[in-house]
Amino acid sequence: MVDFKAIVNDVKTGKSYNIAVSGHHANSLIGKNIGEVVDGVFLGLPEYKVKITGGSDGNGTPMRSDLPGNKRVKLLLSDSKGFHEKYPGQRKRTAIRGSAISAEIVQVNMAVVEYGPKSIEECLNPTEEEASAE
Repeated sequence: MVDFKAIVNDVKTGKSYNIAVSGHHANSLIGKNIGEVVDGVFLGLPEYKVKITGGSDGNGTPMRSDLPGNKRVKLLLSDSKGFHEKYPGQRKRTAIRGSAISAEIVQVNMAVVEYGPKSIEECLNPTEEEASAE
C-alpha cells in the first residue's frame, strides 16, 4: 500500500496544509506528472481542483518537471532546481527524480487551482455539529 504526504498550498491565503493520502486515493495519484490538474476528492477536498507542482522521495531527492519518467538519475547540473551553485559556473552531478509520481515518492506538493464552496479548513476539520448532523 502506498502512502503520500500531500502539501496543499492555498494560493489565496498563502497557507499550506499537510494532508495524509493513503489507500485507493494514493494509488490513483501514481502515474500522474508534475503540472497535471487532479480532482481534490483524492485529498478530502470535494469540488476542488489541485495542480501537482513537485515532490520528493524518501531520501529527499527532488522531482523535476523537465525530466520524463519516474526513475532516479544523476545529472550534471548548473544553477537550477535541485542544485544551487556557490560560485558562478559551478556544476555538480546530483541525483534527481523524474516528473511522474511513483511508489517511491513520499511527499507530493500541490497548489489549489479551482476552489469549492467550502473553505479548505472546513473540509479538512469538520466541526462536531456537522459530524453529528451526518
